[in-house]
Amino acid sequence: MSSIFNPMKSHNHIFWYTLVFIAISYSIGSAQSIPLPEHPRPDFQRSQWINLNGSWNFEFDSLDIGLNKKWHSPTARYTKKILVPFPWGSELSGVKDEADIAWYQRPINVPSSWKGKRIFITVGASDWETTVWLDGKELGKHQGGYMPFSFELSNDLIYDKDQTVTIRVDDKRRSFTLYGKQGYGNARGLWQTVYLEARGDHFIDHIQCTPDIDKSNVAITIKMNESNPIDQSLHILLHRPEGDTIIRSILMAGKNETTLNIILPTSRLWSLEDPYLYHLTVMTNGDSVSTYFGMRKISVQNLPGTSIPYVALNNKPIYLQLTLDQSYHPQGFYTFPSDDFMRKEIELSKSIGLNGIRTHIKADIPRKLYWADRLGLLVMADLPNSWGDPDDLMKKESEITMREMIIRDYNHPAIFSWIVFNETWGLTTHWKDGDKTISAYLPSTQHWVASMYYLVKSLDQTRLVDDNSVCCGRGHTETDLFSWHEYLPGGEWTNYLTNLTSKNYPGSTDHFESPFTQGNQPNINAECGNVWGYDGSTGDVDWSFDYHQMMNSFRMFPKMAGWLYTEHHDVINEWNGYWRFDRTNKYTGLEELVEGMSLNDLHSNIYLSTGNEIVRNVQGGAS
Repeated sequence: MSSIFNPMKSHNHIFWYTLVFIAISYSIGSAQSIPLPEHPRPDFQRSQWINLNGSWNFEFDSLDIGLNKKWHSPTARYTKKILVPFPWGSELSGVKDEADIAWYQRPINVPSSWKGKRIFITVGASDWETTVWLDGKELGKHQGGYMPFSFELSNDLIYDKDQTVTIRVDDKRRSFTLYGKQGYGNARGLWQTVYLEARGDHFIDHIQCTPDIDKSNVAITIKMNESNPIDQSLHILLHRPEGDTIIRSILMAGKNETTLNIILPTSRLWSLEDPYLYHLTVMTNGDSVSTYFGMRKISVQNLPGTSIPYVALNNKPIYLQLTLDQSYHPQGFYTFPSDDFMRKEIELSKSIGLNGIRTHIKADIPRKLYWADRLGLLVMADLPNSWGDPDDLMKKESEITMREMIIRDYNHPAIFSWIVFNETWGLTTHWKDGDKTISAYLPSTQHWVASMYYLVKSLDQTRLVDDNSVCCGRGHTETDLFSWHEYLPGGEWTNYLTNLTSKNYPGSTDHFESPFTQGNQPNINAECGNVWGYDGSTGDVDWSFDYHQMMNSFRMFPKMAGWLYTEHHDVINEWNGYWRFDRTNKYTGLEELVEGMSLNDLHSNIYLSTGNEIVRNVQGGAS
């Protein structure tokens, strides 16, 4: 059913259900010192939950030798310890990378106060095939490396008594799985928070909040795990600047989904300067979930007085100044050591005047996305890529993960675009021709990529979709963004952009695969800079002067709707970050030009340039 509710016509009285929501979310046993103790999903949180991060028993295994021991047995003797949720092989896990298969085990104790609920164990993310047991009984198996999954414990629980959870993870490389750029540090095994939670009998599967700022309306869609056998009451407690409001409705028998349209005539918009979040809690007869949304709109608008399209936030064109965020940590790889570290990652980008990041080839941790929402930083979200051929298994894996990413991250206002593929990685087909290996981006694959664009648009019409962030001679199919990658020394950018923008118009075939052509998409650089430097580069100061020249050039071309510098921080073999891998500062030399000068001056709205003649060749020993 669908209904419309106007809170301006509702009485703001207290309802007994609100007691559920004023309770602060807690984790039983939180007095222990455990890593990442916070609830991992501020965007989808129940009040009754137990964090299972911390020390687990651990053991490696191998398919080559078979399962010589029954590690899922509660009496199995493990010889190692691992710190969950850090991937094995990372320094913070305390375990070296010795095999492709590993077992985890620890006790759990579910309080009797949870009786009458359905109890689940949820894994935030585990790479790749994960099987879970309770006291030796298998609960289920999940395949995939990036998205959360849950198994029910209810039928086998003994309340107020220690029981044993065992998890087996098979991370053997498969050509079709979405591996991304794990060469910077593998996401092996459990790499996001593991927790228990209590749900209702018919529980909420997910909530999607779709804002419409033009109509001062938000559509809240509640999807249940299954159809209700009888009518079920539904209440939403919405926190607004004017005060709290309760919206009541009915989820009809035989239905598992409903949408409530709520009018917000004095809505406070989410923006980079004022990233206001509306918090709400959805209550059914036996379940309760808290989430949030931002009243914001992502669209494409022309620059005033021109026909040049830009990405727009709340109907206002915005010049994108982004950075590629590999989102890695030296000691934790895919997993950050603390919530505070994730918050500081977002603050670092804002501190130098950037307005967004592109989380590269990984689905980022929800709490980091939460900080982007709360602090006001735009995010481009990449689907991780495979490294094999685009066969049926790879296509299935991509489609499933893309769907799950949209479900998990739909309510994050910071995310303004989905990037389905990057530089055709995983999209080229290989075959033998005699002794030669031939590879090609086949037309059949290109049309599948176009279908993926339409799939994403059908699932999420609130964001822009980039089919393939292109590079290296390959191009777009159907896309909302005319994105492209290029790595050049600073002095070459003016000539390059002159040539590029001359080919930028509706109907142009530049950077598009036949028969696809450019439409009226914003022209956005989606990667730029020098990945490993270039001949003659000597370090940070050369980088900063090179970067200065690049900024000078980009500012000269109004057709350029923005740029995305590679990258936020150094990683392993790439030393071109704004910060080093440990996030310490680099020496740019800009303060030597003018006292107090910094990268902020190159990113400010008002930009005074002396031109690109700021570098010259000198003899050794000269000043």
